[in-house]
Amino acid sequence: MSEQNFIDKLLDGVEVEWKAVGEVFDLKNGYTPSTSKKEFWEGGSIPWFRMDDIRVNGQILDNSLQKISVSAVKGGKLFPANSIIISTSATIGEHALITVPYLANQRFTGLSLKEGYAETFDIKFIFYYCFLLTDWCKKNTTMSSFASVDMDGFKKFQIPIPCPDNPKKSLEIQAEIVRILDTFTELTAELTTELTTRKKQYHYYRDQLLSFEEGEVEWKTLGEVAENLDSKRKPITSNQRDPGDIPYYGASGIVDYVQDYIFDGDLLLVSEDGANLLARNTPIAFSISGKSWVNNHAHVLKFETYAERRYVEYYLNSIDLSPYISGAAQPKLNKKNLESISIPNPSFEEKKRIVAILDKFDTLTTSLTQGLPREIELRQQQYAYYRDLLLSFPKPESVEA
Repeated sequence: MSEQNFIDKLLDGVEVEWKAVGEVFDLKNGYTPSTSKKEFWEGGSIPWFRMDDIRVNGQILDNSLQKISVSAVKGGKLFPANSIIISTSATIGEHALITVPYLANQRFTGLSLKEGYAETFDIKFIFYYCFLLTDWCKKNTTMSSFASVDMDGFKKFQIPIPCPDNPKKSLEIQAEIVRILDTFTELTAELTTELTTRKKQYHYYRDQLLSFEEGEVEWKTLGEVAENLDSKRKPITSNQRDPGDIPYYGASGIVDYVQDYIFDGDLLLVSEDGANLLARNTPIAFSISGKSWVNNHAHVLKFETYAERRYVEYYLNSIDLSPYISGAAQPKLNKKNLESISIPNPSFEEKKRIVAILDKFDTLTTSLTQGLPREIELRQQQYAYYRDLLLSFPKPESVEA
């Protein structure tokens, strides 16, 4: 039996009862203990969850990055284990399943099953269904000093109970839905872990291949090995750009698409200004090909061969460029400093060898058309498809979403 037929059979003819969030859950707002009281924050043992916990450690959590002391707990009462937190203010639409007694900050609303419903629901099923609730939250916000969810509507959001007259069957259906979605989640997690490992390998081999002993190779300045085409750049304000299919590049990549072009060929762009010069969240050197338009926030370099261009690209992205960067508030890598960067200059054959090795790692770790990022993207799409399918219970018109 195919997975699709299995799902159809699993949900075929399933009767559903719908309950409002406010009926099923006890809702509590999170809070931040006073930061002026050191005793609240020193030597703490109580998990206190923030958005950073989800960003760093995912959406099923049994520990927090920061803890608070028992004395910081209002009324001495924690949110119960096996409950959900959902961000309902500021950054909207993140949620997590917390498996230990805890507290959360004021961005979150805690949802714990009321007495009687703990036997009705598999909490992991609720966790998956909350992806639909968080989508609803993103579409139903109000704005004052910051975004916040319409909590009246939030409490009315409907949660399904499959087979309400047969609790055992209901939990079996919920558990099977959880099993299928867990499978996709675990596969994505395995691929993500592998990607992290491959990136570490890539950086290790890149650093090894691009490190040379003194006297091992000659060194040249970047100005000696590349032709600078900065004088041909032309910035265009957004309201002066005619929409088209030619990429318009800035310091960190494509910022728009326009009708005309000023370059046509294989080039290396290097960020000229911006915080990323120091933060290095994205590569500061990146290759482009074909017709393009480049503004004055990226230097334009031309090389005689593919190997030389990619070699310099890999090298620039591997070294600390701070000695060449001026300005603190507005970091800038000007043309003079760019062209003064020292580049190790091994033989052309050695450059080709280095580039061939690093290209394989680069494809594996960064390519959106092949390699691990593409595989992860496909698995995430597959997971989202089945999640929506498995959680699409029949809903009568009288039930509001």
